Amino acid sequence: MNQVEILRFALRGLLANKMRSALTTLGILIGVAAVILLVAVGEGSSRSIQQNIQRLGANTLTISPSFSGGGGFGGPGVGGGGNTGPRTQARPLTLADAKALTDRAAAPSVRSVSPVVTAGSATAAYGAASHSVAQLVGTYPSYFEATNKPVEQGTYFFNDDVLAARKVIVLGRTVVEELFGTVDPVGKQVSVSGVPFTVVGVLKEAGSSGTQDADDVAVAPLPAVQQSLSGFGSLSSIVVQATGAAATTTAQAEVTAVLNQRHGVTTSPDYRILNQATLQETVSEATGTFTVLLAAVAAISLLVGGIGITNIMLVTVTERTREIGIRKAVGAPRGAILGQFLMEATLLSLVGGLLGVLVAFAGTRFAIAGIQPVLVPSSVALALGVSVGIGLFFGGYPANRAAGLRPIQALRHE
Repeated sequence: MNQVEILRFALRGLLANKMRSALTTLGILIGVAAVILLVAVGEGSSRSIQQNIQRLGANTLTISPSFSGGGGFGGPGVGGGGNTGPRTQARPLTLADAKALTDRAAAPSVRSVSPVVTAGSATAAYGAASHSVAQLVGTYPSYFEATNKPVEQGTYFFNDDVLAARKVIVLGRTVVEELFGTVDPVGKQVSVSGVPFTVVGVLKEAGSSGTQDADDVAVAPLPAVQQSLSGFGSLSSIVVQATGAAATTTAQAEVTAVLNQRHGVTTSPDYRILNQATLQETVSEATGTFTVLLAAVAAISLLVGGIGITNIMLVTVTERTREIGIRKAVGAPRGAILGQFLMEATLLSLVGGLLGVLVAFAGTRFAIAGIQPVLVPSSVALALGVSVGIGLFFGGYPANRAAGLRPIQALRHE
């Protein structure tokens, strides 16, 4: 008996019990689809988090004040990760601190330094329209490159605007849509908390980050914001751009040394440093582990489907015992009987696997829990291969049992 005949007998056996075959296929379908979809959700989640981190730049350090002992970002001596001892005095971040970090002799790995003040929520108005801007930022022109905020329309402001404290402003896409609609905002004048600013540019759309709209932002020269809105107090943060991604760790050490000396730090620093590169590596490792756990959980359903194949095939062998006896009595070899039942089990798992891939592919077209799944080709190949392997493995025992039946005993079976 050749392979074509074995396949024909296997198909005839499966079609003789359509409902049973369909239910067995459904079990494998669910398992395969679950594995592929959950891996896709994990991959989508990982990419979303990494994109959010990259928005601030892979070679960027963000320094912010920390007035509580201990905690912070970075390592020991950078944000208090290693020391939890008391501080004698906490100093805020100042413009002088930012200028000290531009010293090439003290910090050769630093490319640019952008002092930042945030005025929190400010109301912007144009004509009859008004909008509460989630974040009003006062800073230097280097901020746009350091934080990966390119201008899509118009231009950003320049150092001359900073020196002259000109009231010019660059708006995020959300602010533009709320105030101007389809009108070109460049050159128009908006009122920010009662202070007139001229729009010189519009930021490229960044998208949302969870519940936070990254486009609901306005950026203006630091002195203009300090004079009109925030006052000349301490800085909210300092954004430091390293000369390259590989130099980020070195730049962090240089920044730490400069600030420790200026702030007289002897125990726990009164600032913290967020290293984007380190954070991205940590997140990548965590999301990778998360994806593996999701796939492991989903793989349990594949195992359940395999047990279902065993049960169904055992029932099938029992029901067709007389048929097996007749075929063996007329000369069917053991290999033909074994091959037929293995073929049936494999076909069930293969069809279920292929349908599972189609269902998973359709599922990745939709967002799941706010995450857009990303199909991982290796997960498709692995899930499909495992489903076929499950058919062979779990169909092996029933197939061996069928092939081992003695013709006389099989023919006497009722």
